[in-house]
Amino acid sequence: MIEEGDIIAKNKKASYQYFLTDRFIAGMQLSGTEIKSIRAGKANLMDAYCLFQDGVFLIRNLYIEEYSHASHFNHEAKRDRKLLLKGTELKKIQRKLKDSGVTIVPTVLFISQKGWAKIEIAIATGKKMPDKRQDLKDKDMKRQIDRLSKDY
Repeated sequence: MIEEGDIIAKNKKASYQYFLTDRFIAGMQLSGTEIKSIRAGKANLMDAYCLFQDGVFLIRNLYIEEYSHASHFNHEAKRDRKLLLKGTELKKIQRKLKDSGVTIVPTVLFISQKGWAKIEIAIATGKKMPDKRQDLKDKDMKRQIDRLSKDY
């Protein structure tokens, strides 16, 4: 669904810190200078998270650098942005959020085939330290197996 060349930003720590279950692709309500900065690759998902506020689904702390060639009509780098999803998807997310320990984490920011900025979000539950250690062990084992298979 997401091609590697279209990806602008990834949240690499999300899969390490959370168990990611359901994933959704959402559009974003952006200004003109924001989409230009995203296309230039000037975005960061590291501190971003999603929430419902007054019935509106928002992404907060998504960093989009100010566009360098803009005039005084430039945007704020970390403002709240509205996420655009279907009503059924929004209801499903709201039902899942009622569970304890569940959050919504943005994982990938990309440009779609039609040229729209899209964001992949996932419903997540936090991992405990033993789970994180096991993930690191599995990753090391996979790396060693790949290294040994290349030698033969």
